[in-house]
Amino acid sequence: MTHSLRVIFAGTPEFAAAALAAIDAAGFPIALVLTQPDRPAGRGMKLQASAVKRYALEHGLPVAQPPSLRRNGKYPAEASAAIDALRETPHDVMVVAAYGLLLPQEVLDIPRHGCINIHASLLPRWRGAAPIHRALEAGDTEAGITLMQMDAGLDTGAMLRAASVPIDPQDTTATLHDKLAALGARLIVEALGELERNGALAATPQAEAGATYAEKIGKHEAALDWRRPAEALARQIRAFDPFPGGAATLEDGAVLKVWAAQPTAVRAPDAAPGTIVEVSPDGIVVACGEGALRLTQLQKPGGKRLPVREFLAGSALAAGQRFVLPQQS
Repeated sequence: MTHSLRVIFAGTPEFAAAALAAIDAAGFPIALVLTQPDRPAGRGMKLQASAVKRYALEHGLPVAQPPSLRRNGKYPAEASAAIDALRETPHDVMVVAAYGLLLPQEVLDIPRHGCINIHASLLPRWRGAAPIHRALEAGDTEAGITLMQMDAGLDTGAMLRAASVPIDPQDTTATLHDKLAALGARLIVEALGELERNGALAATPQAEAGATYAEKIGKHEAALDWRRPAEALARQIRAFDPFPGGAATLEDGAVLKVWAAQPTAVRAPDAAPGTIVEVSPDGIVVACGEGALRLTQLQKPGGKRLPVREFLAGSALAAGQRFVLPQQS
């Protein structure tokens, strides 16, 4: 099926690539794809194209990679050239998904149907950069996608469509990301079809009540603070998979990554937080501020993620050893 509604797409990671692929497969003409410049990555720090750029090149879609779209920013000449290109490219709507560059009002005003953002939360909860991580970390029971008419604020625009998914007790950011990427791809195709048929989408202003901000994840957040409840640490570990992981530092300075853990009924009333109270092929049990946590998947520096049984074959951990407590800010 082919469509007449012409789309410019702006996005960068895998989450965005899923939406681009769905729009392309549905037959909407894609006039231009915007994505962030190639970045150094991997051990060799070689320049790597984004997931969106890779899809676009594989499917013959035109790509632009401006470093900025702000004329008054660090790259004014490049921004001006990119904005000129947007004005000169015939299109009806811009779809934006995890693009990573700020769109000034001047850009938002170019498409006749404006810019539609695919945001991975049930707005107004979790506006901002890391909605999937923060929903898991906070213990939310559901997550979702909101299609939003973009304005100059941070994820404050009117809501066009939304759908939710339950958060499974075993979900990590990686698994929930994939569910939401698929949901976002489906929703945007449905919305573009409705926009083409009706010439508009019903919009509902966001309420400010219940608004929360999903701050970007920092590497410094990886440290596991054993003074916290076991339930909270388990959520943190799931939220920080695949990045930055949970980091546990032994008293000898060795830093272990913790990739899976569950609160356990093992009682350790006299053990200080961070103390290993049990070591077995079923898990390494660590005392917490409330309860205890059973670590079931770990990684040594330079090693691979391993189930605890395999990890213990190459690591001598014993009850009584302690993980150090991170400094409290």
